[in-house]
Amino acid sequence: MTRETAITLVQKVMDVECDEDEMARVLDRLDRALACPTGYVSGLIFWPKDGQEPTAAEVVDRALAYQPFAL
Repeated sequence: MTRETAITLVQKVMDVECDEDEMARVLDRLDRALACPTGYVSGLIFWPKDGQEPTAAEVVDRALAYQPFAL
């Protein structure tokens, strides 16, 4: 998935341009395509750590910066 495609999908979720089932599918697709844990992208969108509403590009960039760590 390209960065631009991911931004478009994140914007679609942020603008609530889909029903709940489609939103779940889009978020799952984003998590897999951006190599993030399940629910990571939705957390960036709906519960940002800094309390500021991020742009779609910021969400994608943060997701792309995700680095898994060993337990």
